[in-house]
Amino acid sequence: MTRLTVHRYGPPAEPGAGVPILAIHGVKGHGRRFRRLAEEAWPGRQTLAVDLRGHGDSTWDPPWDVATHVADLLETLDAEGVRQVAVVGHSFGGCLATHLAAAASDRVERFALLDPAIALPPARSTAEAEETRRDEGWPTREAAREARRADRPDHAKDVADEDLAAHLREDPDGRWRFRFSRPAVVVGWSEMARPPVSLAGFHGHGLLLVAGREEYVTPALRSALDRDLGPRLKVRTLDVGHMVFWDAFEATAAIVTAFLAGAAVPAGDADEAQATAAPG
Repeated sequence: MTRLTVHRYGPPAEPGAGVPILAIHGVKGHGRRFRRLAEEAWPGRQTLAVDLRGHGDSTWDPPWDVATHVADLLETLDAEGVRQVAVVGHSFGGCLATHLAAAASDRVERFALLDPAIALPPARSTAEAEETRRDEGWPTREAAREARRADRPDHAKDVADEDLAAHLREDPDGRWRFRFSRPAVVVGWSEMARPPVSLAGFHGHGLLLVAGREEYVTPALRSALDRDLGPRLKVRTLDVGHMVFWDAFEATAAIVTAFLAGAAVPAGDADEAQATAAPG
């Protein structure tokens, strides 16, 4: 029995349809956050969206380090009978995607990193971990809804409602919280402060999708990806916050779908603005 819950979308993998897609969420998240991408952006591809250890319906047992997460992912692929995948990882999920590609390069055809959190400044990781440690949720479900909708632009507020329906619960103390282990998330923030893993042995292609209004994608990560992937790396930027596939769904879907299909990857809106402003 695998330790990770898998949310399955799309048809079983068939010859010529492309390898299955493994979708990996960030800390505090869950696999069903990829439902819309799986069902609307690439409905013809099989998507396996996991709940990571310490999240959702998967085991919450420690350890919660990167090596254990990677072992969980490989165990899940084996249990699903999947030899090779394309990986889509958001935030901490992007960090895990790079470590999976480094540890088992033959299992990863390509990876798309959606505003990955890798090599974060220690002070930022500490602050984020402290915020998680002190998180007491909300006194009512409606308070949670108001807070989560306030974080989204008008066109993406309904996403918050879907997320609450899938991920919010009332605990025995009467407080409403998302279904994740706070110790697991604290460890995750520590892992996101680690230097980028070497991808020198990975021979697939990579996509780096940057949220232009955030600072999760660090110069250290950009330098490492450029060094290890060279021309096999595509970089695109969208003028949105960290939840790129919520707040810019259509643009994210177009970029990631093209990349997964091995087609020409369209420019992001921030890329187009930079190109227009460039001299000559």
